[in-house]
Amino acid sequence: MPELIVRKTATACEEIFHEYGPAPDRPLRRAAALAVVENPFAGRYEPDIQPFMDDLRPLGLTMARRLVDMLGGPGEIEGYGKGALIGEAGELEHGALWHAPGGYAMREAIGGTRAIVPSSKKVAGVGARLDVPIAHVNAAYVRSHFDSMELGLADAPRRHEMLLALVMTTGARVHSRSGGLEAWEIKGEDGLR
Repeated sequence: MPELIVRKTATACEEIFHEYGPAPDRPLRRAAALAVVENPFAGRYEPDIQPFMDDLRPLGLTMARRLVDMLGGPGEIEGYGKGALIGEAGELEHGALWHAPGGYAMREAIGGTRAIVPSSKKVAGVGARLDVPIAHVNAAYVRSHFDSMELGLADAPRRHEMLLALVMTTGARVHSRSGGLEAWEIKGEDGLR
């Protein structure tokens, strides 16, 4: 297996106090953890890339735990998502290697989640931005938690790198009023409702 080489990490946290309406009882917090790693498959086609997921698992867990700490503990987390930007010498499939290490890391750090972790990925140049989708941690149909966080770093991903991202939130969009399944109506049987 290739060795995981991390060039840099970063975190970001937003506090949203209102969206032109009354201030909520508590602000919505969205946080992201980013890691820029060397892409061991850049510049060539490699048929067997799955073992690299094992190398990414410890990084995913470190990033997920950092987010949980930033947002006040597992009980505060209501939404999550993940994403990857692949440098120009890589391929989109390299970003798919982040699905399991990133998703399972968040599930472990939060504990007891049921919904699939939404994701996005793309091949892009240095300074690119990525919209990371966010959904409720226990029921994908909870419309109030459909959200996204735009992420990126000015110097990443370089041609031979991947920028990996995890995002967590503490609640619904501020002033959510679009209807649909509400968080307090979740049955928790299948990760959907």
